[in-house]
Amino acid sequence: MTRIIADISVSLDGFVTGPDPGPDNGLGTGGEALHTWAFSDDPEDRRILREATARSGAVVLGRRLFDVVDGPYGWDDETGYGAGEVGKPAFVVVTSSPPDAVRLTGLDWTFVTTGMADAVATARERAEAASAAGGKDLDVVVMGGGTTVGSALDAGLLDALTLHLAPVVLGTGTPLFTGRTPRALVRHEATITSTATHLTYDIV
Repeated sequence: MTRIIADISVSLDGFVTGPDPGPDNGLGTGGEALHTWAFSDDPEDRRILREATARSGAVVLGRRLFDVVDGPYGWDDETGYGAGEVGKPAFVVVTSSPPDAVRLTGLDWTFVTTGMADAVATARERAEAASAAGGKDLDVVVMGGGTTVGSALDAGLLDALTLHLAPVVLGTGTPLFTGRTPRALVRHEATITSTATHLTYDIV
């Protein structure tokens, strides 16, 4: 069964980037600390990253994040979706208008201009097709940025929320939960490593 899972790293004070994020500084000032776990040698960090990448049948992201990962300082052959795992699921970008050009032409991009619900529906179709082809259940992963994850949460489109809680206080940046629609969560899994606390909640 394909599930819709948001998966994002967040600071102790609830920010998913530091201040002043942009195409050349995707995580903002100090925001690199949020993803220390993704490049860690801790065996549990590696397992969590490997399993999350392997389960990804399709990935939803927003246009700002697309501009970062497709930009000159973005993903490459060694570091991409899943960090060093470099997974290559289908990618669905929520945007008001498609880009004029794409640098990462080796990846499968679909640009959806009709909103988050349609983007998730498109990603579900792609993930279900990949599941059928591979003979195993794959999920849709909403990877961000923070506005994209928040929009999916507010719209009731998510089955689960995975947070990688980094031991850093950024003070300011892009918040994940400010002004969000109230949601009841049930903790499904919690793993503490040397670099982060990994939490997964089912959304009820």
